[in-house]
Amino acid sequence: MSIGGQDVLSTLGPMTISLQKGQTVSLEKRGGGSLTRVRMGLGWDAVAKKGFFRTKQAEIDLDATAVLYDARGAVVDQVWFQQLRSKDGSVVHTGDNRTGAGDGDDESIVVELAQLPAQVATMVFVVNSFTGQDFTQIQNAFCRLVDETNGEELARYDLTGSGTHTAQIMAKVSRDGAGWAMTAIGATATGRTFRDLLPAIKPHV
Repeated sequence: MSIGGQDVLSTLGPMTISLQKGQTVSLEKRGGGSLTRVRMGLGWDAVAKKGFFRTKQAEIDLDATAVLYDARGAVVDQVWFQQLRSKDGSVVHTGDNRTGAGDGDDESIVVELAQLPAQVATMVFVVNSFTGQDFTQIQNAFCRLVDETNGEELARYDLTGSGTHTAQIMAKVSRDGAGWAMTAIGATATGRTFRDLLPAIKPHV
């Protein structure tokens, strides 16, 4: 796996690359070859609030969305909690998590890269706070790309830093020659659904 044509040493495990904002990584299988099926996982935790008698864990409903674009930057399709499958079936949302409870990925979007229509050039992954809390009330938020054929984590981007924004444009996966590349974006935005974010996504497509 490489960034900018150079081999990258692992920072989180045997193959995982920890991306920084703006970095792009070419996605390949171990030993070469193209990826065919990947999963973008999103995880988060609500900041615990201390009361007089006990610590209360707030329920925060973050939503993950994949917006699919063609080479001209026009929206082709979208996959989110109100449309769990793309029109052609190549992108599938595994379901809505309304609290962030539990370990690991809270929401996931599975992409059959080999089955994506040729017109799809880029997929942008965003997360927004449907319940309206901003990121000062959210911690341990991350997105990660997993090779779904073997469960191997390929790249991870931690959504570090808090602020009064209610959404993040996390990352994009774009065609890169015969393969694909992932770019960490990490741009903040405001909105309760992906439709509110489309103007903020546009410069990153």
